[in-house]
Amino acid sequence: MLLSGIKYLFLPFENYTETKNMRTIQFREAICEAMSEEMRRDESIYLMGEEVAEYNGAYKASKGMLAEFGEKRVIDTPIAELGFTGIAVGSAMNGCRPIVEYMTFNFALVGIDQIINNAAKMRQMTGGQFNIPIVFRGPTASAGQLGATHSQALENWFANTPGLKVIVPSTVYDAKGLLKSAIRDNDPVIFMESEQMYGDKGEVPDGEYTIPIGLADVKREGTDVTIVSFGKIIKEAFIAADELAKEGISCEIIDLRTVRPMDNETILASVKKTNRLVILEEAWPFASVSSEITYMVQERAFDFLDAPIQRITTADTPAPYSPVLLKEWLPNAEDVVKAVKKVLYKK
Repeated sequence: MLLSGIKYLFLPFENYTETKNMRTIQFREAICEAMSEEMRRDESIYLMGEEVAEYNGAYKASKGMLAEFGEKRVIDTPIAELGFTGIAVGSAMNGCRPIVEYMTFNFALVGIDQIINNAAKMRQMTGGQFNIPIVFRGPTASAGQLGATHSQALENWFANTPGLKVIVPSTVYDAKGLLKSAIRDNDPVIFMESEQMYGDKGEVPDGEYTIPIGLADVKREGTDVTIVSFGKIIKEAFIAADELAKEGISCEIIDLRTVRPMDNETILASVKKTNRLVILEEAWPFASVSSEITYMVQERAFDFLDAPIQRITTADTPAPYSPVLLKEWLPNAEDVVKAVKKVLYKK
């Protein structure tokens, strides 16, 4: 994987250098390594969730952790998200640093009262007497034919809540570095993955490294149009950019990585260079992350825009089960190509 210069600029020298050896691992292994490394460093960290221990994780993202850390630090829970989310919040108030895994974030809705009304608000409501150092992690968005109730992207729900940080990585490298930062953070962090990315492979360096929360990454530099995206759907942006390059159209692709806090400055700098913006998001259009970006850019960089901003989202319906309908429901590279040509006034 090509590592953009922005990583070197913002990462502490002792945490990342070009001289470190790189190795290829899967996305699920990056998640497991991040959790394990942090648990070795800090005994107050523990992992809990459905099937995280005996079964090595529903997606094998905690493989081997029970054997290394034991049943007091890698804890299988009943199918009771409200209950074990509340236990995690309470333990965070008493000096622990829990990692809570949901089999999907659709199931986190069962425990959303604990996330929204307790974890996100406790620091303010106690006048700063309690920090809530907790990570809620698991898959988000669609993962094939799983039906409407298992295919929701809820990043904008959580990002709408003051007190929560929301991270959605798209690469193996970013997943490991950002998860380590999330575990070390003293505030609650929503860390969203994808069932369809656990088998993805990518390079990570040997040794210690972290990535700051709240820093977007310019994954591909370009001059004609800015494409902003995050999570697994960003792959469609790269496919589209390759196709558009054949026609001489240069796309700059920004990976948000962190939805909240959002790196507005990186987006604005790119828009001021390309003068055009397309936003790709795997979520419903109403009150989406792309809506927030659109408002921010028109407020702060309106005079730099040479065309109206275009956003690409899922259809405004629950996710269908039919594979034919699901393909139509999801954004794809062809949608990105059309949107880019629209802002460029090309047919």
